[in-house]
Amino acid sequence: MKLLRNTSSIVLLLILASFATVSQGTLVKDARELSFYHTHTGKRLDIVYARNGHYVPSALEEINNFLFDFRTGDTVAMDPELLDLIYDVREALGSDSTYQVVSAYRSPKTNEMLRGKSQNSGVARKSQHILGKAIDVRLEGVKTQKLRDQAIAMKRGGVGYYEASDFVHMDTGRIRRW
Repeated sequence: MKLLRNTSSIVLLLILASFATVSQGTLVKDARELSFYHTHTGKRLDIVYARNGHYVPSALEEINNFLFDFRTGDTVAMDPELLDLIYDVREALGSDSTYQVVSAYRSPKTNEMLRGKSQNSGVARKSQHILGKAIDVRLEGVKTQKLRDQAIAMKRGGVGYYEASDFVHMDTGRIRRW
């Protein structure tokens, strides 16, 4: 019986060793993976962006290039905390599905163009998209209302719900919702 207890302890330690603590103080898997489908370019990306509590620089660069401003071709360093946010939202929903990206980085030029086109669409002059701190998404297999509710529950930034266009905005700016 003592050997069985020790074996169980070793197994438990091995399981715990496959997790790492991150800045929010939560336990995460040793590999953080995200899957994206860009609705405007038709491209897909499945990528491990963090391992053992550390970001993978080459993966972050690949994500920056994937989440580029598709209108101008411009890129920016996306906020890794935004990646953590959307990863944690998906995990909390019990999903491993693909995020459909409607919008991510927007250059100042694109942001102004969108502001001019749509007077009441909610395109902010100082949008978090310009800073690489925002993303507009759907999560395959999850209703956008449920995605919105989970993002709000995280209390880690702004959350906008665009019912007519069927997407959720998430950002790592101040906590707010619309």
